[in-house]
Amino acid sequence: MVIEGNREPEMGLTFEKVWAMFQETDRKFERMAEDTDRKFERMVEDTDRRYREMERQFRETDRKISKLGSRVGELVEHLVSPNILEKFKKLGFSFGKAAPDVRFTGPDNLTVAEVDILLENGDVALAVEVKTKLTVDDVKDHINRMEKLRRYADGHGDGRRLMGAVAGAIVPDGVKSFALKSGFYVIEQAGDTAKIDVPDGFVPREW
Repeated sequence: MVIEGNREPEMGLTFEKVWAMFQETDRKFERMAEDTDRKFERMVEDTDRRYREMERQFRETDRKISKLGSRVGELVEHLVSPNILEKFKKLGFSFGKAAPDVRFTGPDNLTVAEVDILLENGDVALAVEVKTKLTVDDVKDHINRMEKLRRYADGHGDGRRLMGAVAGAIVPDGVKSFALKSGFYVIEQAGDTAKIDVPDGFVPREW
């Protein structure tokens, strides 16, 4: 029979062990709380930066829109001034007036079509659509408008030739090309005046 040397008896959980476990757990929670606080602070700072950037972009957009609105207002002024009548006179037209915001109404006072600028004489009426930035869709809309005006004129015994023009503070080259191919005169803002671009071979459409 072999007698082993004395060994300390194995012991289960003691108060000291439990206390140490609680302390370790508490330290872990503290580290987690610190990490969470740091992440939250970074998130708040990042959100604040994004908000300030969005605010700056909104201010810049408002500034650009305001500037464009001003340019459109100036363009409309040019179009209703004697200056634009003189420009069309050089193209062979003798318009007597340029009226803004002309509305054509049918039965029950329903609007058939609205024209931004209407240039008229005894033989020709020329409808001008004015936009901040002219698009292909704007040109297509004006084609539909011209067709409505033709039907309206025929229904009211107005046999004058109907012609059209599109104007914009900004006119991209592709849109300009499409408008010219559609038979519209293209009016662009140029500094403190407006210009009418009539390239070689251009044939204005009549409705």
